[in-house]
Amino acid sequence: MGKEQNKRMMEYVMDQLSGLPGVRQIPMMGGYVFYYNERIFGGIYGSGELLIRITETSKKYMPDAEPELPYEGTKEMLPCTILDDREKLQRMVVEMWEELPERKRRK
Repeated sequence: MGKEQNKRMMEYVMDQLSGLPGVRQIPMMGGYVFYYNERIFGGIYGSGELLIRITETSKKYMPDAEPELPYEGTKEMLPCTILDDREKLQRMVVEMWEELPERKRRK
């Protein structure tokens, strides 16, 4: 997957989440990390698809998703199987928030 394809995917994800205040993305190593109210819920990595952190909520919304490693040395994540369903995606991200770890503060 190229940077341009990742950029197009990021733009699509941001469009799908555009009704949700508090969503932002930051570029990272050719991909993107997505935050909701300052907690990371997912990202676009080498595969070029949106991967979502594994929580009880994400498993409930995407029971058919098979966990995969975004890159070596990290925790498994779920490929987003509901990306094209704007309302469902937004509900999942909002409901996941409580289960997500708080952002680590830099010293």
